[in-house]
Amino acid sequence: MEALPPTLTSACEQPSLHDGTTRLYMSYVCPYAQRAWITRNYKGLQEEIKLVPLNLADKPAWYKKVYPNNQVPSLEHNNKIIGESLDLIKYIDSNFDGPKLITNDPEKQRFAEELLGYSDAFNKAMLDGLRSKGPVTAEAVAAVDKIDSYLSKFDDGPFFLGQFSLVDIAYVPFIDGFQIFFAGMKNYDIRNGRVHIQKFIEELNKIDAYTQTKQDPQVLLALTKKKFGI
Repeated sequence: MEALPPTLTSACEQPSLHDGTTRLYMSYVCPYAQRAWITRNYKGLQEEIKLVPLNLADKPAWYKKVYPNNQVPSLEHNNKIIGESLDLIKYIDSNFDGPKLITNDPEKQRFAEELLGYSDAFNKAMLDGLRSKGPVTAEAVAAVDKIDSYLSKFDDGPFFLGQFSLVDIAYVPFIDGFQIFFAGMKNYDIRNGRVHIQKFIEELNKIDAYTQTKQDPQVLLALTKKKFGI
């Protein structure tokens, strides 16, 4: 098990920049950063890519100079900084050794692009559903149903493209998070009656690269409630 470095706050010194070390600037509790963290782990890059965890509630001022967007994740590699989590996971897959996370099958490639294109809309529908007063919104229910249906497209495995890929990595931090948040805030289990999502979550929990990135559900729930002012 990897010994995880401590989280850096505004009081912490900046690591050297562009000194030949590849660094993933991230947060242990950010689902966008978790995408890049899982990708790194799955490809076995724990030695090549060093984690630089930041406290998002007390972010070091120097980080804005590293990555002017001031968001996580970002990757420092070959004297440049790459951001935007979906671009970043593709970059890590293409530019580093380890198992490939993109398929060569043209039909699956097209479906992968469609799924990656839908991820922001899925997250928005689910977040809006969490923020809304009263019962779970029809839009959130429809979004989860859509994911369950997408997971049934290929029958050569329990994942979006059958076999584990970047698409699963893009979605799992959010599906897992929404499972926790809807149960804790809306008393609604997104797995109920959705066999493909149930299987997806069950199989993902057998993948070390993912389970190594999981955080305490109660901590995540408390952070989310605080963000929503609940």
